Amino acid sequence: MTVDPADVSDDDAYDRLREDEYLGPIVAEVGPVSLDPAEDAFERLIVSILRQQVSMASAAATRERLFDTVEVTPEGIRAADDETLREAGLSRQKTRYVNEIADAFAEEGWTRDDFAAMADDEVGATLSEITGVGPWTADMFLLFVLGRPDVFPVGDLGVREGLKTLVEHHGGEPEMTRGEMRTFAERWAPVRSYAALYLWQVEEELGERVGDVGSK
Repeated sequence: MTVDPADVSDDDAYDRLREDEYLGPIVAEVGPVSLDPAEDAFERLIVSILRQQVSMASAAATRERLFDTVEVTPEGIRAADDETLREAGLSRQKTRYVNEIADAFAEEGWTRDDFAAMADDEVGATLSEITGVGPWTADMFLLFVLGRPDVFPVGDLGVREGLKTLVEHHGGEPEMTRGEMRTFAERWAPVRSYAALYLWQVEEELGERVGDVGSK
């Protein structure tokens, strides 16, 4: 199911989740949060690639070097040779991934508006055709480019650990499968994206969280 972002406001999500038995105390402490969608779909997708399976601090350092070195557009990435990208801090694998994404965006002429017209499943299916874009990266795109309010990125380690901590704190069994986590998170529909934002707040030292992605 795709929920139109226009149908959900930050205050709506805050009011709904504040009443939840599990998330309520955290929501009340943190206050309203926002998805704050990015304007540049390509640029934000590249940032997600940089964040795959590394700490946020490491990803931020690579992001700074890359953005200082090349123009982060499909044309700019395609114009840079692999050695330049490697010197900016990208691994051999991620160098391939960003090149594949640049090729796809250049060939398809995609804009943010193209994806905004798609349902969640269609966005995921379209992006997953690109080498290097798996479910986690597609979910980050739905959250932070399109601002979709009802995405639960169970592929994210921070979300899983936050949920485990939350359940354990309430006397529940924290060892859940991803399927069980998805089922549990249904209580937060249609604002599961906001629930994820709060789950990232559950654990301390969020800056060292690691993106956990199953890439192609």
